[in-house]
Amino acid sequence: MTCIIGFVDKNKDIYLGGDSAGTNKNHDLDIRKDEKIFKKGEMVFGFTSSFRMGQLLRFRLDIPKHPNKMSSYEYICTLLMDRIRRCLKNGGFAKVSNDVEEIGEFIIGYRGKIYHVYSDLQVAMVKDNYDSCGCGKLMALGSLATNESKIPKIIVLKALEVAEKFSGAVRRPFKIIKLKYEGK
Repeated sequence: MTCIIGFVDKNKDIYLGGDSAGTNKNHDLDIRKDEKIFKKGEMVFGFTSSFRMGQLLRFRLDIPKHPNKMSSYEYICTLLMDRIRRCLKNGGFAKVSNDVEEIGEFIIGYRGKIYHVYSDLQVAMVKDNYDSCGCGKLMALGSLATNESKIPKIIVLKALEVAEKFSGAVRRPFKIIKLKYEGK
């Protein structure tokens, strides 16, 4: 299920795109009205794995204040991830098996950067100015790597279209949101 794309332009503005497919283990498909990407405070989120996880992040997550002297990466990896873990655990979503905690997968855009949160709670930053998650990830990354358009929204839209063309679990309507870089 899903294709989420994060793209950072030359001005450090973040474009986050996502599809509307909802699938289950039987590969049944629903086109959902509840969106997989959203703005929350100074951040944008895009999720795969579970709509329940996305609902908890969107409606229950209390984003902590970012201390002035802390880097954005350290803030995401520590203060924010601690809140996310607590939010998902309290919401009944986080799974613990053999003392290993597991959540879903999502992308966070914050202060001109893309952060990819994996199910084992690691936070990754890739060297490229884009990333993707979901079953359409590889198709989207291929499109992003070869797209020479100068318009960021077109780059993200084309990557979603390519993922939809080659993945049975990626569907329109697509949504793209922009988070303007405020220079912090």
